[in-house]
Amino acid sequence: MPKPYIPNDKWSQRAAKEGYRARSVFKLMELDERFHLIEPGMRILDLGAAPGSWLQYTSKKIFDGHALGLDLQEIAKIAPNVTTRVCDILNPVKVGEELNALGWKDVDLVLSDLAPNTSGIKDIDQWRSVELCEAVLTLAQRYLKRRGTVVMKIFRGRDFDAFIQRVRVHFPVLKIVTVKASRDRSREVYVVCSR
Repeated sequence: MPKPYIPNDKWSQRAAKEGYRARSVFKLMELDERFHLIEPGMRILDLGAAPGSWLQYTSKKIFDGHALGLDLQEIAKIAPNVTTRVCDILNPVKVGEELNALGWKDVDLVLSDLAPNTSGIKDIDQWRSVELCEAVLTLAQRYLKRRGTVVMKIFRGRDFDAFIQRVRVHFPVLKIVTVKASRDRSREVYVVCSR
């Protein structure tokens, strides 16, 4: 008989105890506490949203707002104010169709906890992380309201500084942040930016 899954670190254990689907929720909580990202009534686009812990958290804070979560994997139902769809965020036409289906022309906040399937080769993994963030940046430029905010996870590495320079062209207010719930050896940081 297989052994039950037991979370192996304090963040995973806390997530399981509090009913969240993943430890990553505490990353968003910390970012929200620091930057006051999420408010009632917002429209939020969550890219790479599976398994849905960020959507669980946002659904409790936006009240009569709405969140749209997109991922290559199906996401189990969360709340009435959350819509989830299977969608490749590298296909901007498809993302646009999902927004149009909700009657949205723009959003208040774009969230991305996207990470590539890691190969173990640091330079390749970091380049793939930048590639995903480039897609997030393109979508944010198109759909983010004026004074809206975008939050992107990215791996530090050779292409990091050049990417940050490109982001600053479109989003002059930019912070690079590490969070407590990241794994000790992780090279991930979050870029929080607005215009």
